Amino acid sequence: MLANPSQKYRAFPVVNLPDRQWPSRTLTHAPIWLSTDLRDGNQALFEPMNRERKLRLFQELVRIGFKEIEVGFPSASQTDYEIVRHLIDTHLIPDDVTPMVITQLREDLIATTVESVAGARRVIVHLYNAIAPAFREIVFGMDVPQIIAMVEHHVQLLKTMTQAHPETEWVLQYSPETFCMAELDVSLQVCNAAIAAWDAGPQRPMIINLPTTVEVSTPNVFADQIEWMDRHLARRAHIILSVHPHNDRGTGVACAEQALLAGAQRVEGCLFGNGERSGNLDVVTLALNLYTQGISPSLDFSDISGVARIAEECTALPIHPRHPYVGDLVFTAFSGSHQDAIAKGFAAQQPDAFWRVPYLPVDPKDLGRTYDSIVRVNSQSGKGGIAYLLQRDHGIVMPRRMQIEFSAIVQAMADASETELSSEQIWELFQSTYLHPHQQATSMQYIGHRLFEGAPGQGIELQWLDGQGQAHTSIGIGNGPIAATVAALNLPIRIDGYEERSLASGAEASALAIVEVSWPGVPGSKFGGGMDANIVKASVLAVLNATLRFRQITN
Repeated sequence: MLANPSQKYRAFPVVNLPDRQWPSRTLTHAPIWLSTDLRDGNQALFEPMNRERKLRLFQELVRIGFKEIEVGFPSASQTDYEIVRHLIDTHLIPDDVTPMVITQLREDLIATTVESVAGARRVIVHLYNAIAPAFREIVFGMDVPQIIAMVEHHVQLLKTMTQAHPETEWVLQYSPETFCMAELDVSLQVCNAAIAAWDAGPQRPMIINLPTTVEVSTPNVFADQIEWMDRHLARRAHIILSVHPHNDRGTGVACAEQALLAGAQRVEGCLFGNGERSGNLDVVTLALNLYTQGISPSLDFSDISGVARIAEECTALPIHPRHPYVGDLVFTAFSGSHQDAIAKGFAAQQPDAFWRVPYLPVDPKDLGRTYDSIVRVNSQSGKGGIAYLLQRDHGIVMPRRMQIEFSAIVQAMADASETELSSEQIWELFQSTYLHPHQQATSMQYIGHRLFEGAPGQGIELQWLDGQGQAHTSIGIGNGPIAATVAALNLPIRIDGYEERSLASGAEASALAIVEVSWPGVPGSKFGGGMDANIVKASVLAVLNATLRFRQITN
């Protein structure tokens, strides 16, 4: 690093806005949300989503409550083109959801884009081009009048092409890419040219989207830029002012919050901040920040862990354990003083009172989560507690979320016994909690199972005893033994995680299967394990054991 970085880097100039209003304003309502997970988020993946994963994530975004979803770049990707057409032709887009497609300013690309969405009820077509000096001069070799002429020409072209499809309501979104790095007067000239070319008005809706394509300034400067544009845009009453923050400086959420104070009405981002370089705006964090201020985000994150698991599966990107609101450890306290304060807060909290539990900015139950504390049962050894003892003495390596859950169970037993628990006691508790529910249950006691090949997939016959000792057989079919077991149980459970491990080698080898199961409407999740020489049997037992831990069945 340079001893004097000012020799190479310059502070971004501030905006001359002495009468700025945004610092004294208060947020009162949620913005219009647009998810760009399927476009901006997807293009940033090591391996872009295939058709199946894209469609699954689209369905989840709809379920969460997004009313505008950027579904792809159909003029640049045949896969995107086919997915967009599939969504439209098979009527998978609800009437209250508007898809958005993006294209560069090229006549052939615009034509393909219009073709890809023609016939939809309502569509946003997103046109963009870079306008900042470095891009004008270095990348394109164009001056400002040439940039304006290019924008006018292609907006007029889009207007003409869309008039041939009156069955669709067409909305133009124009983004001056690299807005945050451009001169404000240039941004205004270009945006106003697009507004005039589209003839924005009551019958011709339009969105002006101002992106921090690459963050270059502090959030307050971006807010000044937004307030300045809010004051000066032509036909402002007919324009939805949108922002598209990235996170290069780690301030994407702050930029969005301050932009909303400055006049922005709409926000674009991705679940959990996926996107190019350091990512896009993290929509979940922004939405739940609003929630903690008493503002409904109009997005449903009441099962935040379920949303996280689907996002991880579709994007193949893990979520950091300290990620706000959703990380595995954000509702877990390791410190004894923290645990004590939180426990006292829960004890004092009244159901109808404002939330006042120390260290917890939001009630975990509101997000389908639970609070967990970590107990160090063997701290004098310096080796790390429960997880260490199970791994050392029995070869058990628990997933992180399972460690959190089991630690709370051990803590309860330690508190009740008022003694330090031995390694063997912890192992016995592990077995009774995770490996033996199928032996102990009174409502559904496992006898055995048989696999068979089903027409649509793998089939299973599950044999079990009810509370009166009567034998039953349940049949399920799925895309594998685990899915078939879930189908046989005929319960509204969801598998959120699965791991398998070998506990020994040679003739005495046994397999350990671990599953994480969620029950819609029940906060948190439950883990179950299965141990057998046969991994399929171990997996079946793990699903059954996790499911039996829910009171809905056991009681």
